[in-house]
Parts: sequence; C-alpha cells; structure tokens
Amino acid sequence: MAETKEAEARDSENDKVQDLEVKDAQIIFNSVWSALEEEIGEENLRFPKEIFWLNGAPGAGKGTNTDFIMQYRDLTAPPLVVSSLLDTPEAKKMKDAGLLVGDREVVEIMLRRLLDPVFQSGAVVDGFPRTKVQVECVKMLYQKLIDLRNKFRETLFAEHFKKPHFHIVVLFIDEKESVERQLNRGRETMSHNAEVEETGIGEKMELRPTDLDPKAALNRYRTFKEKTYGALKDLREIFFYHFINAHGPLEEVRKRIDEELRYQGSLELDEATYDRISQIPVAATISKHARQNLVDRLDSYAERHTELFEKVIDLIKEEFIPIIERHAISGSAVINTESPVLQDPDALAMMIDIFSERGYHAIIDLNREEIPESIDPKTFKIKTRIKRVYRVRTQFKGSEIRRGR
Repeated sequence: MAETKEAEARDSENDKVQDLEVKDAQIIFNSVWSALEEEIGEENLRFPKEIFWLNGAPGAGKGTNTDFIMQYRDLTAPPLVVSSLLDTPEAKKMKDAGLLVGDREVVEIMLRRLLDPVFQSGAVVDGFPRTKVQVECVKMLYQKLIDLRNKFRETLFAEHFKKPHFHIVVLFIDEKESVERQLNRGRETMSHNAEVEETGIGEKMELRPTDLDPKAALNRYRTFKEKTYGALKDLREIFFYHFINAHGPLEEVRKRIDEELRYQGSLELDEATYDRISQIPVAATISKHARQNLVDRLDSYAERHTELFEKVIDLIKEEFIPIIERHAISGSAVINTESPVLQDPDALAMMIDIFSERGYHAIIDLNREEIPESIDPKTFKIKTRIKRVYRVRTQFKGSEIRRGR
C-alpha cells in the first residue's frame, strides 16, 4: 500500500512538471533552443533575416493574401502554414505515440523548418503565434537572433546572421463578416467538391466543419478575438505591427497591405546604424532579469549581512511605514531621517531593494549640514559637526477614492 501511494505521488509530481513545461514559455523555448544548439551547433542556427508572422480572424483572407505579401517582398519560399505542421512526420509520430502536440512541439517543428536554407531571405509564417506562450517564444527568438548577430558580427559567420526583421501582420474583420465568409467558403467548397466528384476533374478541397455550422463559425471567431488577438497585442511595442482592415474588395485590402508595409519599411534602421545601437540592451531585456537579480541580492543580504539587514528592516517598519500609511491616498511620501544605520553604504542599497521588493519606488538623497556643536574656551573657535540627513522619497500606487462631482 505504501509503495502504491509513493508511486501515485511520483506520478502526480510528474504531471505537475509536465503541466509546467506545457505552460511556461521560457522552459519550452529554452529546451527547444538548447536541443538545436547541441544538435547542429550555434554557428548553424541561421534563421530567415525577415519573418512575417501572419495572423487574422477566421475568413479574413490569410491564405488569399499570403502570395501578395510574398511577391511584395520578393520572397520565393512557400509559406510556412503552422496548421499543416501538425501533419508532418514528426507531429504524426508524436500523435501515434499518444503524445500531445502542444506549444513545445509546435515551436520545435516550426524552428526546425525555419532553419531550412530555402527560407534564408525571408519567410511568411501563417497562423503563429496564437497563444500567450507562443507570443513569448517569438520574443525570445528575436532576442536570440540579436545575440547571435552581435556574437558573430566580427567573424567569418557574420553574413549568415543579419539584423532580424519581425513583422506582425494581423488581418481583421468583425464578427458578422467573419461568420458570413466562413459559411460562404463552406458553400463554395461543397459546390467545388460536388463538381469534382461528378466530372472526375480536379482535386477536392478540405471542408472545415466550422464552415458549415453558423454557431461553430461564431465560436471560432470569438476564440480568435479573445485568445489569439489578445495575445498578439502584446507584440505592438516590440515589432512592426501591421493591423490591417480586411473588409471590402480584395483590391482594396491589398492596397491597404501595400501602404502599411511601405510605410513601416521606411521606418527601419540601416544595418550599420542598427549594429551600433544594438550594443545597448533594450529596456525589456533589463527588466526581464531585474526581478531575479533583486531576489538574489536580498537573499545575499539576509545570509551575509544578517544583523545590518535586520536593522534596515526595523528602521523601515518603525520609522518609515507609519509616515507612508498617512500618505496612502496620494501614493507619495518623503521621509527625513538621521538614523546612523544608513551611514553604512550597504544599508542604503538594502533599503532601496527592500522597498522595490515590496512594490515601492524609492530614491535616497543625502544632505550634509555643518552645525555648531561647542566653543573652544581657549581659542573661542566654534566646533562643528556634520549632520547627515537622509531624504527618502517613496512612490507607490495611491488609493483610488471616489470623488464627488
């Protein structure tokens, strides 16, 4: 009985780890990237210099406009359609083994395909990213390509690691238009397949079940808007983000695509300019590691400077928090203190980090004042001492109170 319970506990723990691996983008991406590095070598991780991540509402015309985008950018490689990746031998092998083809598997298959030399000049990826995990993987891929560019810039491999260009292209239509287009596509597909069956000429087209059922078509649209579109918006501040109205005749839509890509292309940095400024890390990269660095510093204070760390905590708790609480509505407080605890430079660093960990933004200024202390009875000279006043400015989210009109 004990062995059975132990085995069940192990299985439960394994399930938790698998769950974490499915949902945690960093674990997923890093494991895939490490496997590729080990298998083919870092110098052979040569991805397309330009990638269009194409997404859109159901019926918005991704397939219809893919060729236009490719011709516009002189791309010759066939589009990489993510839904078809699940029909590759790799994915089928996983499904035959009873394994789930989740984010990790999709990311791995996609990255392997993008390493094909046929995509060297550029690629259109149709239907990716679609989830928050996949969005994070796109961000991490971009950062890896920047790192590779910087690493190999002065080497013989430089020509294989160009400045990466990521374009997020979103074709958007409203709910009513999406449902109508899906159902119309279903009718056209059925008519085409019936003709092929009757004449024996041509090939049948895939008929999606959602193209036959209005309710299913509506659910498919709402899933896109709530999950995929919401996740994609997170990329607006990082990459060229082309949000294109796909309503109207095809020629009008293509004119909008042309104008959007032409305008955004005019905003791209020259390669030499990019190489110069890319040595400065982007804010998002610094922020990404800030939390972990903060945790490491606080743990170090607690372990190596225990007594001083406790004094700083007590100082904040007893002298600072009562004042901060009185300024809870404004979200800002200035506290002056002459505490000798802060004369230790390490104490100042500790205070800032403790406030940061607790959600405050703190700035400390030191003001030195020379003040009279005594008079020498023989020379009548005034003896002074340096008074150290530490001014701590704290900011935090204030209380949202209801105000009368």
